Amino acid sequence: MTPLDKPTAGSHAAGPETERAEPGPDVHDADGPAATREVTEAALFEAFGGLRGLVETTVPGLVFIGIYTVNADIKTAALAALGLSALMGVLRLARKDTVKHAFSGVFGVGFGVVFAMMTGNAKDFYLPGMLYTLGLSLTYLITAATGVPLLGLVLGPVFKENLSWRTRNPGRKKAYTKASYAWGLILLTKCAILFPLYFWGDTQQFGWVTVALKIPPFLLAVYLTWIFLAKAPAPINVIAEMEEEEERRKAEKP
Repeated sequence: MTPLDKPTAGSHAAGPETERAEPGPDVHDADGPAATREVTEAALFEAFGGLRGLVETTVPGLVFIGIYTVNADIKTAALAALGLSALMGVLRLARKDTVKHAFSGVFGVGFGVVFAMMTGNAKDFYLPGMLYTLGLSLTYLITAATGVPLLGLVLGPVFKENLSWRTRNPGRKKAYTKASYAWGLILLTKCAILFPLYFWGDTQQFGWVTVALKIPPFLLAVYLTWIFLAKAPAPINVIAEMEEEEERRKAEKP
């Protein structure tokens, strides 16, 4: 068993069928469930980029379809969206924000610009994002069905529990599984709306619907994740456990 999910001395005391795991150091808070919910909310925003991340993934698409609606010029609309996305990425770097969040939006818009300008079809500006969403929805569903929910892999390090939820915290694994199913089904529903519009809908109608479906499904998925995790057992802080073990070994040395 690795340090990521190694049990502590009392981790099996309650028996194999218990839903409640024994938390690691620094997990419990004097404020109880309210504090746990606050930590969960903060971790979700950190993992998914927060409100700024929502804006940065939505505004370039809005600018593209807004300009295209006015003048039907793919090149002008695409370059304006790319320039705005790059500016927001630079501002994130200037604020010393996470590099992942700074460049992910720029790359996504960049792919859309390349697709649209190569094919001459304005709808293709949104195609890379749609394909990514479809692939992500299937990944959520498949990993949840196979017992290794993607959301647990993403949020485990954020909560400092790494992969301990897989073997030591069955209640938390169940919450990650439910949340991953929720993400998968929500994103798959979004794809079921957008792909028919991509193939058979009007370009401007398709663009505005795509922009409109950016934020609401994401907020719904984050809200459901928050609900599932707030009701789950507290995460086991394996980082603190390893630090405590290291301190104990140092203290035992002559």
